[in-house]
Amino acid sequence: MVSIVLASHGAFAEGIKQSGQMIFGPQEAVEAVVLTPDMGPDDLRAKLLAAIDTFEDQEQVLFLVDLWGGTPFNQVSLLLEEHPTWVAVTGLNLPMLLAAYGERFGDGTAADIAKAIFPEATAGVKIKPESLQPETAAPAAAAAPANVPTGAIPPGTVLGDGHIKIAFARIDTRLLHGQVATTVTKMVQPDRIIVCSDNVAHDDLRKSMIEQAAPPGVKVHVVPISKIIEVSKDVRFGDTKAMLLFETPQDLLRALEGGVDIKEVNLGSMAHSQGKVVVTNAVAMDQADVDCIEKIASMGVKFDVRKVPADNPEPFDAVMKKAKSELAKQG
Repeated sequence: MVSIVLASHGAFAEGIKQSGQMIFGPQEAVEAVVLTPDMGPDDLRAKLLAAIDTFEDQEQVLFLVDLWGGTPFNQVSLLLEEHPTWVAVTGLNLPMLLAAYGERFGDGTAADIAKAIFPEATAGVKIKPESLQPETAAPAAAAAPANVPTGAIPPGTVLGDGHIKIAFARIDTRLLHGQVATTVTKMVQPDRIIVCSDNVAHDDLRKSMIEQAAPPGVKVHVVPISKIIEVSKDVRFGDTKAMLLFETPQDLLRALEGGVDIKEVNLGSMAHSQGKVVVTNAVAMDQADVDCIEKIASMGVKFDVRKVPADNPEPFDAVMKKAKSELAKQG
């Protein structure tokens, strides 16, 4: 795994490291090094080397630095001259850091990650309202991947083997948000993210917000449960690799009963509300949730209970036992 050093003037590096952990979960081999007013260049160099000494793998090190030409960058540059496999990227921002975390799931080098995160780091700079966003030259059109239709496809046209590939399914009250758009999407690498919810499909504001949260290069659709059932049987989606997001276990159950072929589901987050009991740090249930989840499990669906991929999975049977016990205490 590529090791990462975050370097900045002041506490910025420490703060962005904490922000990244809130979204992506705890990370190994990541250190923050900050330049304070009482430090000189040699002091900062010593701190950088001390941070690197904590890494088990020091062959591939990626430095994410706040500002080109500043003292942190200058000291990192000197280190890079001595270590040809180390790489630095400046302009540190949160999209850059999250992209770097996602890229570490693969076997790439520090140089590979640096090249991969650059587009996401720059794409993260946007203005709201969009009318204030400066116009940029349109990039040359890239050839569409073979598995992404570019226009209306006549009904009955069989693509691939005629069966949509559901690479990942998740129950999450918040549906598409930072942790899913970065962490999970990097892991799954879907062609499309499909949010399956009657509530959101008929709520123009929520639908718009979810579509705007789409990670770069991935199309997001918000559909009612009846539509995902239709899509699962439509042979035109045979070359599509999809990630499905459900707001509630009840929505998932309806999809399963309608014939959507899901073998495993990630139970990521179920928000607490009146009448629900806290089961894990991200999941709360009431009796209706317990009954629904047990029915889904009886259909042969496996549950992976964890908020983000970096977390250790919670034992499903223990989670359900705790939910029943806490609900029994409520009376």
